[in-house]
Amino acid sequence: MGKPLEGIKVVEVAMWAFVPACGGFLSDLGADVIKIEPPTGDPLRGLQTGTLQSNARNIDYSWESYNRGKRSITLDLKQDAGRAVLMKLLEDADVLLTNLLPRARRAMKIDADTIRAQFPNIIYASGSGVGPNGPESEKGGYDAISFWARGGLSSTMTEEGAERPVGPPGPAFGDTLSGSMLAGGICAAIAKRAMTGEASTVDVSLLGASMWSQQRYICQSTADGVDRFPRHSGEKPFNVLVHNYRTKDGRFLALCMLQADKYWAPFCEVAGRPDLVEDPRYVDAAARRENIDACFAEVKALFESKTLEEWIGILSQQDGQWDVVKHVGELKDDQQVQANQYLQEVDYGDGTTIPMVSIPVLFDGKALPGRRSPELGADSDAVLASLGYSEDEIIDLKVQGVVF
Repeated sequence: MGKPLEGIKVVEVAMWAFVPACGGFLSDLGADVIKIEPPTGDPLRGLQTGTLQSNARNIDYSWESYNRGKRSITLDLKQDAGRAVLMKLLEDADVLLTNLLPRARRAMKIDADTIRAQFPNIIYASGSGVGPNGPESEKGGYDAISFWARGGLSSTMTEEGAERPVGPPGPAFGDTLSGSMLAGGICAAIAKRAMTGEASTVDVSLLGASMWSQQRYICQSTADGVDRFPRHSGEKPFNVLVHNYRTKDGRFLALCMLQADKYWAPFCEVAGRPDLVEDPRYVDAAARRENIDACFAEVKALFESKTLEEWIGILSQQDGQWDVVKHVGELKDDQQVQANQYLQEVDYGDGTTIPMVSIPVLFDGKALPGRRSPELGADSDAVLASLGYSEDEIIDLKVQGVVF
């Protein structure tokens, strides 16, 4: 099976996670992504974050995840000779992908206006912190601040009166979502160019992506003049069939039966409590809301009376929507994860494999195979040779410190 972006060449001048995650997404879609790294390498290499500081094989899964399938060439873009190599790379490139700050791009002469003037058919794609327009367009950003904090997610997730705001659930949470959105924008620009011959400049910001992810709240708060919607405490639900319940063995089940009256009776029947259906206090959604304290207590106690496995068997007998609140380490054994190849074993190049999450797009019912990330400068010589540089010229570039 061919990949949808085979034949597309992407030159990536980016670091950290947001825009590299986009490049990794495009690589899995089949694009040839050539990553330009400074002599010291992308600073993400070897970065230690929180509790994710080591593993048995000393593999950096952040690096592997966001730089999958790329080719790496080291170039000092502060030197004219380094920029000359980059210009050669761009001669037949379809996309220039970057997240360097605007002032750095201008200093290196790789800003959108300069590049598009020389290569009018190239798609210029950038990832920004808070957008390419406005008084803060020169400002950088990170997942934890631009996406999570400024974008309103942290506030929305934090209960009133909490000691501190809720942080992101894991490394690069907003980066990977934003990178996927940027990949979608690039694919749209590729389609537009194919249909109209017009190349575009594309930008996705962490702030904009965060707002897109919670647009329902933002639109309503704007219309209603509300700064912050109260976070539901979780003490009792509006609908007892939309809640997370603790089981006898300390696990949780998530119920999301929005059509309360449709699913109430079948749920009570399979749960062994048909008497709740006949109770006039719980006869319909309105009655259950009026008697929410008693109804919620009944359902809560019911879930606490049986183990997770028992509830899986029980809930599977009715049509209402539910699922297990799973731990990340359990996903490898999930039958749907396995059937759809959402988690792959990828060849690491030393006779072993490493686990990698697939991009969440299936083509013709199949996941696209992933590949591991490159070592620093692993493809420098091959890429330079493909551009017509002789062996002596490559050696000379290395002596000058342009290529490492």
